[in-house]
Amino acid sequence: MKKLLTTICIVVVSVPVFAQGDIDEQDKVFYRNERTIGLTLNSNGIGISYREGKRLDFLNKRIIDIDFNLIKHPKEIKLSNPYVQAGGSFVFGKLNELYSLRGSIGHQQEIFKKLDLGGIAIRYFYSGGPSLAFAKPIYYNVLYYTPVSTYQIKQEKFNEDIYDPTYIYNKASFFKGFNEIKVYPGLFIKGGLNFEYSKEDKVIHSIELGTSFEAFTNKLPIMATSDNRALFLTLFVSYRIGIIIDPLNPEANRIPTIFFRR
Repeated sequence: MKKLLTTICIVVVSVPVFAQGDIDEQDKVFYRNERTIGLTLNSNGIGISYREGKRLDFLNKRIIDIDFNLIKHPKEIKLSNPYVQAGGSFVFGKLNELYSLRGSIGHQQEIFKKLDLGGIAIRYFYSGGPSLAFAKPIYYNVLYYTPVSTYQIKQEKFNEDIYDPTYIYNKASFFKGFNEIKVYPGLFIKGGLNFEYSKEDKVIHSIELGTSFEAFTNKLPIMATSDNRALFLTLFVSYRIGIIIDPLNPEANRIPTIFFRR
């Protein structure tokens, strides 16, 4: 959380630095639909997203987002067995890897337009929709010592009787447990500010800052503790890259035309 807040502060302070530049003499696309992908750092994990924005009028767009996020518990701490050199790291007490898939529809409005090549367009946005959490069980390679000073390794889920991390060799294969995935339905809303700073009229580079609230029907079993939650209030910072789509000129939407100007 502290690292994310520091990142957000740096972004907010740095944004005005880009606010001056040369006069923009590029031909403008009037019907400014857009498609972008985003890489997101959340206060409880990381994520990727895809967005389509359809122009409603001069300042407003309807946005449709698809987000995929890895959700972490605040008590996750990576450990390694000090008595096993080639074991690898693991999170002691973790029950499930947790992912969320979210679909949303919302609104984006431009507050300040970009007037020159080095300028910044500032927009606010909000959206909401359904969310699905996928809990994939984690298996550990557990050491069972024998009377003749050797050991056997068995793949097991975390058991509270395994109270000592030295009994764990490492985490089992990521693909172990896929046939046991459980799904938890929920809803979410999010909102924030978008700072678009690209010098190319048809290319989008932007930073987003915001917050989201996600609610599920049950507590999500991430860790073997009593403080797993069903409600998640999250801060996020995201970098987005994409293109402007001109519905009136399909030929201009080709990737070479957008990224390589004559």
